[in-house]
Amino acid sequence: MTPLMHLYVLASGSAGNAAVIDGPDGAILIDCGISRKELGRRAADAGANLDRVQAVFVTHEHGDHVRGIPVLASHTECPFYATAGTAGGGKALLDVPFTLVSHDDEVDVGGMHVTLFPTSHDVADPFGMRVEVRDDGGATLDAIGWCTDTGFLTAEALGALRDVRILGIESNHDVEMLRNGPYPAFLRRRVGGEAGHLSNEQCADALSLLVGDDTETVVALHLSEKNNRPSVCMRTLAGALGASLLDGEDGPEARTEDGAISLCCAHQDRPVVIW
Repeated sequence: MTPLMHLYVLASGSAGNAAVIDGPDGAILIDCGISRKELGRRAADAGANLDRVQAVFVTHEHGDHVRGIPVLASHTECPFYATAGTAGGGKALLDVPFTLVSHDDEVDVGGMHVTLFPTSHDVADPFGMRVEVRDDGGATLDAIGWCTDTGFLTAEALGALRDVRILGIESNHDVEMLRNGPYPAFLRRRVGGEAGHLSNEQCADALSLLVGDDTETVVALHLSEKNNRPSVCMRTLAGALGASLLDGEDGPEARTEDGAISLCCAHQDRPVVIW
């Protein structure tokens, strides 16, 4: 695929999430769980132009995804897309002028076609996204997949995320680290359950189904600071694709032997840019 979109992951993790996808005629913002000031600072560091943002998509109502939404909404006239469940999911969001969508809707914005799909998380009605640039006949010219905060990949998710050029997918925890980590039992059950978060192992299993000829980059999202490490995540995902870590056993990045596919981890405290 010819790169017609760029992905800027500005924050990813339990302390806040935000990402920008920049397309031919504008950009979209996915979630804003950081302050408006921090969003602007990180966007500037990454080279993302927030003036190009034409819509904000809110995947679900947890604070690490919406903390900055009310203030942001008071400073922009962009539409904020969310399901009714998300829009009604907390007092802080009640004054946000949401444009309501269903988790299987499609939206055209900024020269991009956004297809929503349901995810599985302990919230009202969350979604993930496939973002495409299409030609006049509807054929896909470029595609980015985005899926985080889900306990398993729904059938719709598996269909939507297949063979995108850039695959952003949750790889939250290592199963053994979660089992033996500091979380109390109820929280371990929540994180590891079907309405929780994808593990490294689940993510790795999914890659065999999702990675195709057009896939160039896999970005691991929402890594737990308590129950995961970038090197642990990368070893697991790299093994699924026959890739090698770039800096030995502790490397946070990997690449397949033919150089066709790169893997990396998104971070909580600094941006990651994928062209």
